[in-house]
Amino acid sequence: MSAHIPVLLQEVLSMLEAARGGVFVDATFGAGGYTRGILSAAPCNRVIAFDRDPNAVPVAQEVAHKWPNRFSFIHDCFGEMARYVTQPVDGIVFDLGVSSMQIDKPERGFSFRLNGPLDMRMGQAGISAKEVVNEFDETRLADILYRFGEERAAYRIARALVRARQEKPIVTTAQLAEIIHHVMPRPKDGSDSAMRSFQAIRIFVNDELGELQRALEASPSLLKPGGRLVVVSFHSLEDRLVKSFMNLNGGLAARPNKYLPETTSQPVLFQVLTKKPIVPTPAEVTHNPRAHSAKMRVAQRTKSALP
Repeated sequence: MSAHIPVLLQEVLSMLEAARGGVFVDATFGAGGYTRGILSAAPCNRVIAFDRDPNAVPVAQEVAHKWPNRFSFIHDCFGEMARYVTQPVDGIVFDLGVSSMQIDKPERGFSFRLNGPLDMRMGQAGISAKEVVNEFDETRLADILYRFGEERAAYRIARALVRARQEKPIVTTAQLAEIIHHVMPRPKDGSDSAMRSFQAIRIFVNDELGELQRALEASPSLLKPGGRLVVVSFHSLEDRLVKSFMNLNGGLAARPNKYLPETTSQPVLFQVLTKKPIVPTPAEVTHNPRAHSAKMRVAQRTKSALP
């Protein structure tokens, strides 16, 4: 199993201004890479970390032992952070990639390369990927594949899944990948033709975009004036959502029609600090290939009042 390497760590710490000291939220604790970096950046730093994955709990216990009284761990979804964070903080950081603790363990059912039970649940509760592919009708399956995986062959794959499950249930990641490979040609870029479908099902099962939207909407009320919102995303759906949120709340959203007068006034809650996303250097991608699709966007809380 490969160790989890936090993506864009130095850039994240710089944008959070972690060396200045403060209280920060690590919304996606995972293996604790960002948290350790923040706690090491200044002796007065404190971190409130969130993760719904039970496998993150023992890692959090190790961090709490090393940095007593400076670290708090909440075993819940980051979309619920407004329930737990009671005082304004200096920064919030998200790493929206799937953790190595999840994707490298076949028994978690995330990987199309490693055979295991078809699960994909980050919190190991709720509907599983097995239930989705075996119980949802063709139209709903196709909708999930298209909306969350941007898979153009969504209906072709959905039909193949329905046919296959009539012969026997689809219960492993290898079965699912094989069905998709059978109906999909190998991409010219060398990627796996099952990648988009696995991504789509995982996002649906974990309501990842809904969690992200809820957390972003909570962020203005959780950040101090001058506090930083730092988001590292790994695919276009997440990046578009983050960009749209920051632009809308940063006064950069395009008007629907430039010839018509504005009818409402959107308060400017953020100053967008990254007109273009920050991406890993070639050296980082060489050292950590999983960083290749990462994009980091950053916004700073203004002094504007909440609507």
